[in-house]
Amino acid sequence: MSVRLPPFSGLTAFYAAVRHGTLSAAAQELNVSQPAVSRRIAALEQDLGCRLFDRSHRPVRLTPEGRDLAQALRAGFGQIETAVERLRMGHDHGVITVSGPSGFVGSWLIPKLAELEQAFPELTIRLISQEYGEPERPGDVALRFGLPDRDAAQEVRVLGNEVYPVASPLYLQRQGAGRDVSCFDGLTLLTMEHARRHWHDWPSWFETQGQQMPAKVRLMDFNSYAMMVNAALAAHGVCLCWSGLLDDFLSSGAVVRLGTAQARSERGYYLSLREGLAARPEAVAVRQWILDRAQQSV
Repeated sequence: MSVRLPPFSGLTAFYAAVRHGTLSAAAQELNVSQPAVSRRIAALEQDLGCRLFDRSHRPVRLTPEGRDLAQALRAGFGQIETAVERLRMGHDHGVITVSGPSGFVGSWLIPKLAELEQAFPELTIRLISQEYGEPERPGDVALRFGLPDRDAAQEVRVLGNEVYPVASPLYLQRQGAGRDVSCFDGLTLLTMEHARRHWHDWPSWFETQGQQMPAKVRLMDFNSYAMMVNAALAAHGVCLCWSGLLDDFLSSGAVVRLGTAQARSERGYYLSLREGLAARPEAVAVRQWILDRAQQSV
């Protein structure tokens, strides 16, 4: 017996709202107005006979029914996106796409590209770097930054338990500061203030140390972690580092860790396969390579 499916417009509106977290961002991706997205989701809820969002909270949360539908759509749309991408590119199964936040791609993965290519000489590796707030473009192997997702059973954390400050030795030399610096007065702190809801920022880091952020600091704000790391490498200030993420730069001495103070964070980098258990063997192998390589930093 066939099942009558809801209108595709409602499913895409709901899926976009889940991925982006806001109706305005979903509307921007779908190129419609925010009220139009809201109406499509309301019509979908009426069609299904249940609430998909719990609107008594701010921000709104998924209901159990909403989580079930989101998980099914994530798998279904993921397979569609994979098929469409392969058809548009005209490539065969020798192409594996790896997607992730710009900070991970630029600071962790690119320094290891030669090793990755040597491990998989028969594959063409395609990288997708995503900035905070951009529409999600999951690869065959996908990394995300954030909190654990209890509904993503196959996700595994690869980096990011401890958070600590790092800076270029040249910057410290200019400031007359040593690596054991404990007072940040007079230093420039590199920040991602617009992403504080999703990121461990300087005020919350100082709070974990039982301190308030010093008043006599200069802040330099960026909209991506990759840009912030580049500023640190260029000796413009001090940035926060997730454990394992900047190991290549720490090993080379391009940046050094300041002191021994650190904070633990539930946020981190999570690794998954777009197609889950149905993923191609090549994608499974690349995922395992990333996981094994990341665990060497632990």
